[in-house]
Amino acid sequence: MHMQRYSSAAIMNLHRNFLARQTPIMKTKMVNPFIESKKACDVFINHRGIDTKRTIATLLYDHLSWLNLQPFLDNKNMKPGDKLFDNIDNAIRNCKIGVTVFSPNYCKSYFCLHELALFMESKKKVIPIFCDIKPSELRIVNNGNVPLKDLERFNLALEEAKYTVGLTFNSSKGNLSDVVKNASEIVIESLIEMESEQKMIKSSRNTPMAL
Repeated sequence: MHMQRYSSAAIMNLHRNFLARQTPIMKTKMVNPFIESKKACDVFINHRGIDTKRTIATLLYDHLSWLNLQPFLDNKNMKPGDKLFDNIDNAIRNCKIGVTVFSPNYCKSYFCLHELALFMESKKKVIPIFCDIKPSELRIVNNGNVPLKDLERFNLALEEAKYTVGLTFNSSKGNLSDVVKNASEIVIESLIEMESEQKMIKSSRNTPMAL
């Protein structure tokens, strides 16, 4: 189970910091919308559309956007004429954190597994949400349509994800607003950690070595 490590005051402070940093950028976007499509996203939401697009995925996207973060969701960030793999691959490589919503039909999708493998290969932090499925139930069924090299990538990524601590959600019993709120808080805590680590690295590089 995920453990809370930051106070609500720290979380609210991060909200304010993001708002202060991104407001000028958002004003620029209004003048030149092209900048928006090229800006690196904070959070990439990996999901199986037929299972969770209208529930967890979209609600999480909307909530993170309300917090003034920059989430990526295919039907929200892509437009007709965009090249599918180019846009998605670039978004994953440039994002800070990935949220993967595992669901009963997730492993049947080549695109979902490709995105998951790219997360792992890019060494991104991934926050799993196991929706109506247990980690032990996740497995790839090889129907002969997946190239062998991709099958190996997908299995390695899936095994890594299965042993990553995440959230669980049962749609017949759980509350959608709770899982969205909890996932958002974990995203924010992760961003706090990443910012702190980056500041420490930058500080150590700028600190002169003692003779």
